[in-house]
Amino acid sequence: MRGLHFAGSEVTLVDLDEEHLGVVREISLRMARARGVDLRVTTTTQRADALRDADIVLTSFRPGGFEARALDESIPLRHGVIGQETQGPGGFFMALRSIAVMREIVADMEKLCPNAVLINYTNPVNIVSEAVTHHSDITTISLCEGPIYMPRAVVRAAGLEPSHLDATLVGLNHTGWTVRHLYDGTDVMPLVVDAAQRRAPEMVGNSPEARDARMLHLAAVMGALPSWYLYYYYFRDQALAEARAKPTTRAQDIVAEAPDYWRHDREQAASDDPQLDPSRSRGGILELELAIDVIDAIVNDRHDRWPVNVPNAGHVLPDLPGDMVVEVPAIIDRQGAHPVRVPPLPRHVRGLVEGLGEYQALAAEAAWSGGRRDAVRALASHPLVGDLDLAEALYAELAAAHRNYLPQRLLA
Repeated sequence: MRGLHFAGSEVTLVDLDEEHLGVVREISLRMARARGVDLRVTTTTQRADALRDADIVLTSFRPGGFEARALDESIPLRHGVIGQETQGPGGFFMALRSIAVMREIVADMEKLCPNAVLINYTNPVNIVSEAVTHHSDITTISLCEGPIYMPRAVVRAAGLEPSHLDATLVGLNHTGWTVRHLYDGTDVMPLVVDAAQRRAPEMVGNSPEARDARMLHLAAVMGALPSWYLYYYYFRDQALAEARAKPTTRAQDIVAEAPDYWRHDREQAASDDPQLDPSRSRGGILELELAIDVIDAIVNDRHDRWPVNVPNAGHVLPDLPGDMVVEVPAIIDRQGAHPVRVPPLPRHVRGLVEGLGEYQALAAEAAWSGGRRDAVRALASHPLVGDLDLAEALYAELAAAHRNYLPQRLLA
């Protein structure tokens, strides 16, 4: 049982919402008690109290909440640009908000726990990590389950059994490709090509089936399994049409569903043996599970292999800068993450990834210490924008909408 791997540990939960903190603490304590795990769980609304002498710091936060995400998704649509949580203008403004807070967290860590490992789950994880790793010596590992489940989603769309897939997805977070894709030990691509041809007639309209068929077509043409977020780039018009046709944004849907999530959590907080139902959690998955595996590997020196977002030291992903944060597999032990060398991305997909990498670097610098002009330059460089007048108009409206969560230097 994995909980036993942390026996004797203290976990301090930090949030601004004391009621939510209490619910999560009660669930944690009851789960530990039911499983016989020696675990101390405390809560605080004061970040410094939690950080003092910490060994591991796990960050997952959303400045402005889902209300801010709804603006990230809806405002770009009015300008004819895809609105999305981590991609395009929406992802850019989430990065600006997130990094403004992360700067403060990192500064506190440098004073209170300089030897701690920062495990970051705050989106957009690649840009947040890009900023931190260029401006702090704090060991930083950013995580996302995408490399695990996104290749499986494409295989599932092909009518295959995802558990039979052995794949390695690399690149940038949310915009990567597989450089290894074996199905029962052999190349899966012939099966994907067959499925893409079979489902080609479905590539019409805005249905989930049409999206699955398009992603299969993309995989078949490119010869690799794509991150699902690449849909916004290779099927831009269809993605924009889908978003405009939908009466609500994804953030608005989540806000509407959130009361049921918390109802479920409160029910389990009253149980002697809490059982969290993934179907009643956001997205239908248990968020942050990968973080527990990585922390386990660090604390217990397990030498496990997991996907991470870390600087491309030693050019483990060829053809991208050595200081750029990339998503690659790594061996995790007590010393941290040791990236594993992987094959280069094929040239026909690498160009987009390289362009997004340059945008990532510009966005990180603008968010960390830049001004409004730096931010507009970064936004204009994004492949979904690519127009200065459009970038300036988007920036003006989104900055005004998020002004309470942005540093003054980005508003002047």
